[in-house]
Amino acid sequence: MKKLWPLLLIFIVACKQKQREYNADLLVKNALVYTVDSNFTIAQAFVVSAGKIVAVGDTDSLDKKYLAREVVDAGGHAVYPGFIDAHSHFYDYGTGLQQADLTNTHSWQEIVDTVNSYARRNTDGWVVGNGWDQNLWKNKQFPTKGKLDSLFPVRPVLLERVDGHAAIANQAALNIAGVKPGQTISGGVIETVKGKLTGMLVDNAVGIVTRKIPPPDGDGIQAALLAAQKNCFADGLTTVADCGQPYTIISTIDGLQHKGELKIRLFVMLSDRPENYDYLFKHGIFKTPGLDVRGFKMFADGALGSRGACLLQPYADQKNWRGFLLSSQQHFQEIAQKVYEKGFQLSTHAIGDSANRVILKIYASVLKGKNDRRWRIEHAQIVSPEDMKYFGDYNIIPSVQPTHATSDMYWAIKRLGPERIKTAYAYKQLLDQNGWLPLGTDFPVENINPIYTFYAAVERRDLKGFPSTGFQPENAITRMEALKGMTIWAAKAQFEEKEKGSIEPGKYADFVILDNDIMKMNGADLPKVKVLKTYVNGEKVYEKK
Repeated sequence: MKKLWPLLLIFIVACKQKQREYNADLLVKNALVYTVDSNFTIAQAFVVSAGKIVAVGDTDSLDKKYLAREVVDAGGHAVYPGFIDAHSHFYDYGTGLQQADLTNTHSWQEIVDTVNSYARRNTDGWVVGNGWDQNLWKNKQFPTKGKLDSLFPVRPVLLERVDGHAAIANQAALNIAGVKPGQTISGGVIETVKGKLTGMLVDNAVGIVTRKIPPPDGDGIQAALLAAQKNCFADGLTTVADCGQPYTIISTIDGLQHKGELKIRLFVMLSDRPENYDYLFKHGIFKTPGLDVRGFKMFADGALGSRGACLLQPYADQKNWRGFLLSSQQHFQEIAQKVYEKGFQLSTHAIGDSANRVILKIYASVLKGKNDRRWRIEHAQIVSPEDMKYFGDYNIIPSVQPTHATSDMYWAIKRLGPERIKTAYAYKQLLDQNGWLPLGTDFPVENINPIYTFYAAVERRDLKGFPSTGFQPENAITRMEALKGMTIWAAKAQFEEKEKGSIEPGKYADFVILDNDIMKMNGADLPKVKVLKTYVNGEKVYEKK
């Protein structure tokens, strides 16, 4: 019997060891964990099981209590909740990756050369490009289509401006769309000079041509979604809000997520179209762990860069021109009332101070005081001082993109003049209205990298460090506020703060490990920060090579 005791002890220890193997799937330890919980607790470790966080604390305690199948020793690196982009165009970004890339081009001739090279590599169908910005050129005027007509007399070409609110088309494309000199459209501009089309289209006019471009097939849609996901993960994004899609994309996204191919979480706003309202009103909120569809996005006006933003007073650099609304005020009022009665969320793109005033007053008339509907103004770029109170009085959420300020600052004062610019890109003032502020990038309008969002929010400088004192630094926000804006507050803007946005027990194990601590490092060096690893549901979806 005595000889059996050692064997029995070995057996008992082995059984206990075997039982402990199932305590957890993942242990992250020796880290600087910014939990972003209600106390902004900083921890050393956390444990993941079945895709969710089950414990947060110090390394020694959790290492003793849990035996995980996988252990990640962070080596002292900073760990944050997975970054959430509160405003992007995820699918459009994916499709844009297949088009001619015109970002950071510095002349019309450079664009023409880039498009010509792209067309030689891609010989079939329409030539489509995106990302140009005339404000980066020496000659800051809109281009004309002459060179495109010469190079492409038969093949249709459409090149969208960086904000998506303007485009230039060649004559072949205009012919297909049936666009004529002198033609007008509500909420848009078809530019005609001396009785001839220049090819420039602004806001609703762009749609006349884009509707003629053959849509991608199922394989093309899937390829766009997966390409966008890859780049998001590389930059630490685990959830993105995709603003303004058709209801038909829901089944494609859901199918890819069920197959485990699309792992990124998506919050999709449906565009302002009758069929989208009919669908969601009939079927109700669509909610899975990876996909949330619960509202709609309207467009009040265009963009400041293309002078489509609707202003209370004329543009400082274009006499007698105030921009325009993209739909009638009656339309906005009717949609707001209908969406409210059906219990859905409403978000509206509003750039100019006139557009913001119109939408804020319509929201106020429907919401009738304090509420938790979480209706949003996307961008809230230029807000008249007397209208700022609407955000707080009616709990309207300003959803902003800090890199817009540092991209536009070179020319925005020319559009607005010295007084209006003071209440443009006023993120600190907007944050003070409700005490919280979701942040996004608006990619592909801006760079996809959320660290640039953080940098622009706290430093108010561009990637070259200009201006040294920051652009309107009184509207910078703190690092803690910026981190919350791209994690827990972004989740809150989507009604998802109980399931993501912080590293807490019960929430999804979405997190990112960076090579430096953005909360303490030199502000000037923030743009150099790199993502080491990105996790969704406790699964590693990206690792820096």
